[in-house]
Amino acid sequence: MDMGLISGLCWDILLGDYRNDYKEIKSMNTDVYQSPLSERYASREMQYIFSQDMKFRTWRRLWIALAETEKELGLSQNGKPVITQEQIDELKAHAEDINYEVARAREKEVRHDVMSHVYAYGQQCPKAAGIIHLGATSCYVGDNTDIIIMTEALKLVKKKLVNVMKELADFAEQYKAQPTLAFTHFQPAQPTTVGKRAALWLQEFCLDLEDLEHVLSTMKLLGSKGTTGTQASFLELFDGDQETIDRIDPMIAAKMGFSQCYPVSGQTYSRKVDTRVANVLAGIAASAHKMSNDIRLLQHLKEVEEPFEKSQIGSSAMAYKRNPMRSERIASLSRYVMIDALNPAITSATQWFERTLDDSANKRLSIPEGFLAVDGILDLCLNVVDGLVVYPKVIEKRLRSELPFMATENIMMDAVKNGGNRQELHERIRELSMEAGRNVKVEGRENNLLELIAADPAFNMSLEDLQKTMDPIKYVGRSKEQVEAFLAQVVRPILEENRELLGVKAEINV
Repeated sequence: MDMGLISGLCWDILLGDYRNDYKEIKSMNTDVYQSPLSERYASREMQYIFSQDMKFRTWRRLWIALAETEKELGLSQNGKPVITQEQIDELKAHAEDINYEVARAREKEVRHDVMSHVYAYGQQCPKAAGIIHLGATSCYVGDNTDIIIMTEALKLVKKKLVNVMKELADFAEQYKAQPTLAFTHFQPAQPTTVGKRAALWLQEFCLDLEDLEHVLSTMKLLGSKGTTGTQASFLELFDGDQETIDRIDPMIAAKMGFSQCYPVSGQTYSRKVDTRVANVLAGIAASAHKMSNDIRLLQHLKEVEEPFEKSQIGSSAMAYKRNPMRSERIASLSRYVMIDALNPAITSATQWFERTLDDSANKRLSIPEGFLAVDGILDLCLNVVDGLVVYPKVIEKRLRSELPFMATENIMMDAVKNGGNRQELHERIRELSMEAGRNVKVEGRENNLLELIAADPAFNMSLEDLQKTMDPIKYVGRSKEQVEAFLAQVVRPILEENRELLGVKAEINV
């Protein structure tokens, strides 16, 4: 494969081949621990990005890119080229067919994963064995691969995030004018609309997309800078030719589909990059958690319900129950991701000088599992939002039970127009509201505030007059117009810009 063609499009092709051809990823072993992220939550596409095949094939592509760069820059010894096209062709011929058994056996001997794969690759490419990894250190393949993998994973997260936004936008559009009781402190407050509430969830995800796109646009490769980041090995290889050495990193970056490498480094790229990536994931998790909590509360109120399949069981004991299990799972996984973001932050803060290895084991866990968990979260969000059920009659009933309290300001203004005193009416309506509240909470009766106001001569209003003020749409302010403007001015342009990413349908395992 021509390394100059490695780009986002090529990665999509590779992933597409995987989706079509890769066999069942789940292990059937029942006597060893299996990660729930792989078994239950994350998609196969995300699992492939963090798979051994993706990792070691990328190592080989990086070795090919390095060899090509050194050849193109004229690396020679005594006037003869050090690297030949025949060697590069041999490396390319075995870029995909990794001999894992040889690498594993070698690693048991030398206890070094990179050198084990250098050896294994050399066994397949005897003519090129001597020039594999020339001038590089382990972080050349390790760190550059980590950047490439995180970049591809961010692209998949972006695709799913945009699709969640599309589903939420459609939901907000559909219910933009459906009045519903709003809550502050989970206490009844001035009405909003079902669509406006969904727009609040949607705006959180818009902010996440902004953060994701910023981080994605600033991802850079480590390049090839040697054991402490000084490129001393390349000074030796290229006889101190500074101008030639300056071309190494840009050429490698271009071959791997990147525009730049980080200008300075120790042996590794700055672990703050991992922190930035993890913070994007944590932000998405926080937004999903907030939405899922609201849906869970609304399902308790029987106003909105997540999808519930025909044969689904809500409770082993209580057959009637319809638990919001998918929203609960979103919240559960989201908490994991938010806490997981601490790992890269602490790792970044505790690196010593140009390199220390206490990041390695942590990175192997925190970065892949953060991505796999977010992948599962977004699939669940897609599934939940796509199948959200709204119960307008329940919504209207609850709203009308509280609406007289919400309408008191309007009622008071109408009474003033009829000749009443604003201050006196304010006190009377406060007292009557307290009485109506006691009737509801202590006596268990219906809200009779309108009847109490109609019976009070200070207001000079009939019950019929008061009931005319009870149209819920009068109390939602500009909710409908706000949703329309938000969708038209902010969301639809984003979706149009990313239209090639749309069309994802989530599959959830449980």
